[in-house]
Amino acid sequence: MLQCFTMTIASLKSEVTATSRHYVDRLFDPDPQKVLQGVIDMKNAVIGNNKQKANLIVLGAVPRLLYLLQQSSSSDMLRTECAVVLGSLAMGTENNIKSLVDCHIIPALLQGLLSPNVSFIEACLRCLRTVFISPVTPVQLLYSDLTVIPHFICLLSQSLHTQEYITQIFSHCCKTPDHQTVLFNHGAIQNIAPLLNSSSPKVRMQALKCFSVLAYENTQVSMTLVNVLVDGEPLTQVFVRMMQRDKPIEMQLTAAKCLTYMCRAGAIRTDDSSIVLKTLPCLVRMCSKDRLLEERVEGAETLAFLVEPDVDLQRIASVTDHLLAMLADYFKYPSSVSTIADIKRLDHDLKHAHELRQAAFRLYASLGSNDEDIRKKPILESGVIELLCSLTQSDSPALRVNGIWALMNMAFQADQKVKMEIVRSLGTDHLFRLLSDPDPNVLMKTLGLLRNLLSTRPHIDQLMGSHGKQIMQAVTLILEGEHSIEVKDQTLCILANIADGNTAKELIMTNDDMLQKIKYYMGHSHVKLQLAATFCISNLIWNEEDGSQERQDKLREMGFVDILHKLSQATDPNLCDR
Repeated sequence: MLQCFTMTIASLKSEVTATSRHYVDRLFDPDPQKVLQGVIDMKNAVIGNNKQKANLIVLGAVPRLLYLLQQSSSSDMLRTECAVVLGSLAMGTENNIKSLVDCHIIPALLQGLLSPNVSFIEACLRCLRTVFISPVTPVQLLYSDLTVIPHFICLLSQSLHTQEYITQIFSHCCKTPDHQTVLFNHGAIQNIAPLLNSSSPKVRMQALKCFSVLAYENTQVSMTLVNVLVDGEPLTQVFVRMMQRDKPIEMQLTAAKCLTYMCRAGAIRTDDSSIVLKTLPCLVRMCSKDRLLEERVEGAETLAFLVEPDVDLQRIASVTDHLLAMLADYFKYPSSVSTIADIKRLDHDLKHAHELRQAAFRLYASLGSNDEDIRKKPILESGVIELLCSLTQSDSPALRVNGIWALMNMAFQADQKVKMEIVRSLGTDHLFRLLSDPDPNVLMKTLGLLRNLLSTRPHIDQLMGSHGKQIMQAVTLILEGEHSIEVKDQTLCILANIADGNTAKELIMTNDDMLQKIKYYMGHSHVKLQLAATFCISNLIWNEEDGSQERQDKLREMGFVDILHKLSQATDPNLCDR
């Protein structure tokens, strides 16, 4: 029975291969009309059939199709059908794309764009679009020939299809500031702006996406956009109109991203009504649990980027539409399942739940980065501290980094109640485990957290009074270990904060080994470490504090005066002043 089944499978494979070879053989028929019919039949055979696509590629269909596409003797219809088949093959697997690129499909299709036949141009662009939106295609291939971008710009006027495909190619292939500059210099803004009022929803959407990638972290583009008019209407108002609730969600979100990027680039004021009354509320709406998971991720990340440098926007966002409650819900994915539809989405949600959590981390960090009142409200009232602390124990380095980063921001200039809640929830044992984390980013953010916890004298003295021995041990281990300059600089800054405490500084003064380490780093070859170590000594010997004379006498005996004299002759002005 098994042998019979195996033979049946083998015969089926043989039949499929034979059929595929028949399609390829027909491409070599001397009769042009039969070749055309063969290409059309091939087109119908590969639609939705990845196995057939793979067979045809292996059997050498691509080079022949490209040959026919490039021959001047081929009819426009044949060349167009060849481009359509190639586009269909490109819609298969990533391996298909790699095979097509290896066969030099991109130069052939770009050459095809010089044809006067619009249908053929559209077919070439459609295929190029499919190839370029694949992550395996090197986007630099679009920019290697300097004539390509200006020709694309010229083709925008040909049809709605050319507009859709070209703007989609631009939005997917604009990855660097250099790419932005090339598109900007060739008039992309002026030529794409009118498409925002196109009769085609697809064209409008792709044009909008183009502007979002052009404006991202680009001051030149953003400053230009605020002066652009679309049918007499300022471009910013066009974006505002596209954020209205009756517009597709993708359009609302992308328009909000455009205005966010323009604002961050300084082209729109943070108190402008288009930001405060339109963009920010739109992005908060995107965080609602009614939105798709991807929309919630994008909404939270964009909102975090928008409010990050501006305390007023942080305050407004924190009280808009129960945002903090929405963010708490980000950590509940994947939720329980009850229906078949839920089960189908569960696998997708499991794969992307970490993206949701990371987006929430970024937004929490941005909301609480500057304002104490906001921190008390994302933090103490919503129980976020416990949540973030638990996630610093994740196996995922990315989750640990984001969790500790958010805690670090929450501790910045926080009151004692918030700080003690962080220490209580995190637990000192786990805090010190994080200081030996194998991920250097986790270590840096944990040091940042500790530095923020050890700020203002009453807080320093209280924390060192209860956990001083462990903290000094951790500082010793890091200063003695093989760590980067940045890590050791952060650690010395923590030591300088301890030295600023009223009673905490005695933990340093009674530790001769630690004093020798400070002396060593004052003579280090790296100025940043010399500065930080000298700052420690400055805090220890401050004249206005009790016991300063005794501390000065001890440090003088240990030879610190000599090294200070030497540093006063340093070439670095900051070190010399210190």
